[in-house]
Amino acid sequence: MNAFKKIKKIHFVGIGGAGMIGIARVLLQKGYKISGSDLSISSDLERLKNEGAKVYLGHSKSNLKDVDLLVLSSAIQGLNPEVRKAKELGITTIPRAEMLGSIMRGYDSIAIAGSHGKTTTTSMLAKIFSEANLSPTYVIGGKVLSTENNSDLGSGTYLMAEADESDGSFTHLHPNAAVVTNIDDDHLVHYDNKFENLLNAFVTFLENVPFFGYIVLNNDDKNIKKISKSISRKQITFGFSKSSDFQILETAYKNGFQSFILFHKHKDKSYKFKIPCPGKHNIYNASAAAVVSIEEGLPISKVKKGLKEFSGVGRRYEKHNLIINGENKLLIDDYGHHPLEVLSNINAIKQEFPSKRVCIIFQPHRFSRTAQLFNEFVSVLSKTKTLIMLDIYAASEKPIKGINSKSLVYSLKQTGHHNCYHINSHDKINEYIELNSNKFDIFVTQGAGSVSKVCESIKEEWKI
Repeated sequence: MNAFKKIKKIHFVGIGGAGMIGIARVLLQKGYKISGSDLSISSDLERLKNEGAKVYLGHSKSNLKDVDLLVLSSAIQGLNPEVRKAKELGITTIPRAEMLGSIMRGYDSIAIAGSHGKTTTTSMLAKIFSEANLSPTYVIGGKVLSTENNSDLGSGTYLMAEADESDGSFTHLHPNAAVVTNIDDDHLVHYDNKFENLLNAFVTFLENVPFFGYIVLNNDDKNIKKISKSISRKQITFGFSKSSDFQILETAYKNGFQSFILFHKHKDKSYKFKIPCPGKHNIYNASAAAVVSIEEGLPISKVKKGLKEFSGVGRRYEKHNLIINGENKLLIDDYGHHPLEVLSNINAIKQEFPSKRVCIIFQPHRFSRTAQLFNEFVSVLSKTKTLIMLDIYAASEKPIKGINSKSLVYSLKQTGHHNCYHINSHDKINEYIELNSNKFDIFVTQGAGSVSKVCESIKEEWKI
C-alpha cells in the first residue's frame, strides 16, 4: 500500500452499497480516515460508524472535508453534488472496482466472478483459508454470518473478493487467480442489451490474470464454454461433466448436509466433502471453493472442515425461527432476484423440506430485468404453491409501460396458478401472515430490494 502514502482521507459516495462498505472497512482497518455518504443509514453503516468512519446522511458538497480521494458507487451519477464539488476542488475520483483493484496489489489475490453464487463462493473460500490459519483479507457482497461483517483485514498474504460484472467494473481487477461460477443474461442494460458484450467483458477480466496465474471455470456452463477458447490463461475446470478436471460425483442430501465427491482426474484422487446447505447451486459453489483451495496447496482436512462448518451468508437462504399464534414457523430470507436464482432457492427448499407448506413473498427487482425476463419469471414462479407478489423495486429505474407485478400475477393465473396474490403495501404482509399462518410451515422473503425490510418486520413481530 506504499502507493497510497499521500492519501490520508478517503470519501465514499454511496458508502452503504454492499460492494462499498466492505472496501471502506478494510481501508479503515488499514489506518486510513474514512468518510462516506448515503441516502439512508443502515445497521451495517451504524456498525461502520462505531468502528471509526464518519457517515453522512444524504449527499452534500459540505461532506467533503479535507478529502484526498473520492470513491464512487456504480449507482452514483455525475450530477451528484459531491462528485461535482470534487471536480471543482481537483480531488481524484475513481470507481469502486478501481479502489478494490488497488487494494489487491501486493496480495495473493483471488477474484470470484459470475452471474450467480459469487458471494457464497467467496465466503466459503474465506472460511476454508481461515480454517487453514492463513488469515485472509476478504471483501464480499453479503454478511458472513459467523462474523456479521462483509469484509475483514487479515494478517495473511491472501485477499479474496467478488468481481462484480453488473457495471463492467470487474475489468479493473488484475487478480492472481480468478473463478467464474456461471454466466447468465443478467445486468444486460449496462452492455447495451447485447449478451455478446457481456461475454467479451468476462474475457477481458480473465485475460487480466497474469501469465503465472490460473482460472477456475464451471465446465457445465454453456456460456463459459463459449468464451473458454478465447482465453489464453491456464484453465482448471469443475463440474458434473466427465471432461472436467475436477468431476462432481455421488451427491446426496441427509440430515441437513449435502455430500459430494470431487474426482481429480489428473491425479486420480477423490475427495469427499459435506456442506450444511441444500441446493445443487451450492454444490457448484463449494466445488469452486474446494478447487481453488486444492490448487493453492491447502491441506484437504482444512478444506473439508471449512466447508462442513460454513455458517452461511446473510440473505442467502438465511433461516430465522418464528412463533406465530403459538406455532413454530420458519422464515427463510434470500437475496436471489434472477429467475435462475429464484428457481435454485425453490428447489433447495423442496430438497430440505419436501413435505412442508411454503408461502413465498417475492419482490421483482428493476423494471428492465422484469421486462427482459418476464416469461422466465412466469415459468419459475409457476412452480410455487403460494406466492405473494410485491410491487417491483425500481432501483432508480423509470417504470416501463405494462411491466408491473399485477401483470406478472395475471400471467401466472393464466397458467393455472390460483394461489398467487399481489399485495402492494409492505405493511399488509404481516396482516396476511397473521390471518393465514395456520396454512403454512415456512415463509420466504425473496428478492434484492426493500423486501429485506419485510423480512425485518416479520422478525420483529414473531422471532423467537
